[in-house]
Amino acid sequence: QVQLVESGGGFVQAGGSLRLSCVASGSIFKFSTMGWYRQAPGKQREFVVSMSSGGGTNAANSVKGRFAISRDNAKNTMYLQMNRLKPEDTAVYYCNTVPARRDAWGQGTQVTVSS
Repeated sequence: QVQLVESGGGFVQAGGSLRLSCVASGSIFKFSTMGWYRQAPGKQREFVVSMSSGGGTNAANSVKGRFAISRDNAKNTMYLQMNRLKPEDTAVYYCNTVPARRDAWGQGTQVTVSS
């Protein structure tokens, strides 16, 4: 069983930065492609960015050049550095494997960006 706990969200003005963290329990983290997803009010959850176990990354066009993903396999932890935030980045952010495991969704962490 995989347990994922996200943290680091908050309220920030447009143009600001936040760093999210995701701590994973279990052994799956080290060998999995891990990603960040988000769900804005009234919208479906969407993919944001991912990193494979080998370090390769993939990102949605909307966040390229602004968001950076990193991971520390020794700590079973993944990070999302979000810069130049925009109001449209407002959402609950989740981490999960890629593709996502239905039994691994956590509570997420709220990010609110004011204009």
